[in-house]
Amino acid sequence: MATAMSQSKSPNPPPLSELRRDIDRIDEAMHRLLMERGEIIEALIAAKRAQETGSSFRPAREADMMRRLVERHHGLLPLDTVESMWRVIISTFTFVQAPFCVHADLSAGDALVRDSARFHFGFTVPFVAHMGAASVVAAVSASKGDLGLVPAFGMPGAGAWWDALEFDSAPKIIARLPFVDRADHPAGLPVFVVSRAASDAMAREVEVWSIRVSGWNARAAKEIGEMAEVIAVPDQAFDGAGLLVSVLPGNGVATITDALIRAGGSVRATALVGTHARRYSVTRGGEARGERLR
Repeated sequence: MATAMSQSKSPNPPPLSELRRDIDRIDEAMHRLLMERGEIIEALIAAKRAQETGSSFRPAREADMMRRLVERHHGLLPLDTVESMWRVIISTFTFVQAPFCVHADLSAGDALVRDSARFHFGFTVPFVAHMGAASVVAAVSASKGDLGLVPAFGMPGAGAWWDALEFDSAPKIIARLPFVDRADHPAGLPVFVVSRAASDAMAREVEVWSIRVSGWNARAAKEIGEMAEVIAVPDQAFDGAGLLVSVLPGNGVATITDALIRAGGSVRATALVGTHARRYSVTRGGEARGERLR
C-alpha cells in the first residue's frame, strides 16, 4: 500500500483530507509512543532503586543519543526543532525519575543563558538564576542532584570558580553544551554543566583540569592554546594564573604542563575537575561533518 508520502511525490497527489488524516494518525502514534516511554521510565525507576545509585543524568548516553539523532536526521523538519524536541523529552523524563533544578550563571547575559537552559532542559525543570559562577557551584554543591550551567569562557572578575571542584566530594564538570555544534545553533552559547553524576555515566573523551601556574606569559598562553581550550584568570597567590584547561584525547595533562614549563612557567598544582564528550559539529545544512571537533 502506497503511503501519503510516496503519493505526494506522484503527478496526482492525494486529497488534502487524506493527508490530514495521515497527520492525525502519526500524531496519535507519537503520543502513544511517548506514553509508552513513560511506562518504561516507571519500570526503570523501580530497577534503579534496586540496582543502581547516583544521578539520573547520564552525560555520556545523552551525548551519544544526540549524535545518533543528527546522523539519522533528514528531510523537511529543521534539525533545530528535532534536537530541541528530543532534549525536552530526555530532560523531562530525567526530571520525572529524580527531580532537579538547573542553576545558571547569568553574568554572560540573561537571554543567552536562559535560551540554553530552556533549549536543553525545557520548561518543566525549575530554573534558578545566579549572578556568578561561584554562586552556581555553591548551590549545586549543597544539592543532591541539581545541575549548574556556567559559561565555558572566562568572564571578567569571575575568578577561578573551578577551584571549588577540586575536592573529591565536590561536583564536577560533566558536560559541555550544546552537544551538537553548528554555526546557526539557536542555543549556541558554550556552557559547562556542573553536577554529580555516577562514575559509569560520565563521558570521558575530554578531561578538564584545574592548573595553577606562576610565570604565566604570552608564550605559554600561545603554546597551550594551540593544544587545548583554556580559561585563564589572575592568581595573586602564585603571581601567575589559575587555568581551566580542556585536554583533548591524545594530549594528556602532562603535555600541557610540559609546554607551560618550556615557556618559562612553573606549575604549582593540578587537579582533574571534570570530563565531557568531544564537541560534535554539523554543517549549516544539518549534515554531520564526521570528525568530532574539540
